[in-house]
Amino acid sequence: MSYMKQDFDSLINRTPLSEPLDRRDFLKTTLGAGFAAAVLPVMAQTVIKTDSVGLTAGQITIDVDGQSVPVYRAQPAGKTNLPVILVVSEIFGVHEHIADVARRFAKQGYLALAPELFVRQGDPRVYPTLSELIEKIINRVPDAQVMGDLDACVAWAGTHGGNIDKLGVTGFCWGGRIVWLYAAHNPNVKAAVAWYGRLVASTAGNNPALTPRQPVDIATNLKVSVLGLYGGKDGGIGLDTIEQMQVMQAKGSSNSEFVVYPDAGHAFYADYRPSYMEAAARDGWQRCLSHFEAHGVV
Repeated sequence: MSYMKQDFDSLINRTPLSEPLDRRDFLKTTLGAGFAAAVLPVMAQTVIKTDSVGLTAGQITIDVDGQSVPVYRAQPAGKTNLPVILVVSEIFGVHEHIADVARRFAKQGYLALAPELFVRQGDPRVYPTLSELIEKIINRVPDAQVMGDLDACVAWAGTHGGNIDKLGVTGFCWGGRIVWLYAAHNPNVKAAVAWYGRLVASTAGNNPALTPRQPVDIATNLKVSVLGLYGGKDGGIGLDTIEQMQVMQAKGSSNSEFVVYPDAGHAFYADYRPSYMEAAARDGWQRCLSHFEAHGVV
């Protein structure tokens, strides 16, 4: 496709904000606008803005067994038969950064869909602290519900200009864990990219009834090639868990791989947070695009 292999700077435009964002910004009701209260104020000087010129972008709604699920959609305007990328958010839901990531993929020629996977549990943007957000929303989300919502997005894409024979999935943090699971769940997935997603059960707050399996549990049966992008200084995801995952993968047939950035911590791609590391983010983005292209998601 003519969109592919653009460099990082031609894909995005940096638009410095005049002042740091505060908690008033998350009150915007449109999906993909503003930031979650738990991460404010954001690092305004590094927020990356991707315009929607040449794109069809904005909120749609998909019905999943009677539940209306809001989804941020971005795609090249007037194009059909597009490869499809599911973008799975962090715990903060589909806020401004995730919508921007969807537009970045659309600029590369993809139909990108970022569903609000917490809609049944509440609005993740309104909780002022991480602990409240995790308790009230994240710890109440069943994996089965998430898999079903993502399946519904794929079905929608197949009837709205997407080529679901060219299906990829990517996600960040909470969404990174989901990427591993969805790659094993849906046989139509051709390739996946997991950004710093947890690989083993959490030592606190894990509910086996809602999250019965972890990526390490499905590693031996994984058929899809997953690229894992991780930080060597991630205090929440130990390098030993990556090694554990690699051992289990070696027992199966997946040709998945890990890239660990030794100087990066958690959320190194999140350009709106202090954790952002530009060099690792740039390299990870190019590896992400190359991984999808190498496995036919193009």
